[in-house]
Amino acid sequence: MLTTDAPALDGVHHVKLPVSDLERSRSWYASRLGYDTLIEFTKGGRTTGITMRHPNGGPMIGFVLNPELAVRASGFDYFSIGVRDKADLEELAERLGGLGEENAGVHFATIGWILPGTHDPDGHEVRFYTNDHHTHVPDEDLPLVVDDPIGTEAERERAHHAKAVPPSAC
Repeated sequence: MLTTDAPALDGVHHVKLPVSDLERSRSWYASRLGYDTLIEFTKGGRTTGITMRHPNGGPMIGFVLNPELAVRASGFDYFSIGVRDKADLEELAERLGGLGEENAGVHFATIGWILPGTHDPDGHEVRFYTNDHHTHVPDEDLPLVVDDPIGTEAERERAHHAKAVPPSAC
């Protein structure tokens, strides 16, 4: 473990996104991912923001009513929500697909597996990434440099599968 004089931090407290319709976002995150409302922020009797929590370990997510910023922020993947392992990620992909939500399927990624391609009602890409890794990244060799992520990952996935499946099993 590296010794450092960096301040003590404890993970991500919450993420926050601008949205054009709080009720639509609240409903989507509740029905698709199981979130429930923890805090409502109001001003002059009008709800201006909400914070939602997840019952099974997902990060808290905040939403602030800001339609103009929501349009400008659309399409970018600001964060990836952690999922325990590849099996759970595949189950989530099936769930989202069954609810009519597009996704790009589960893919081999830099150190784990990723489920990209799902978009919330404002077009924010909501990605999911496994906390279980297929690749060990030693602390002393950081940073890991990945040139051409898509091409590199495809080649690494082929090598990973080749190691996992003995030649006699082919």
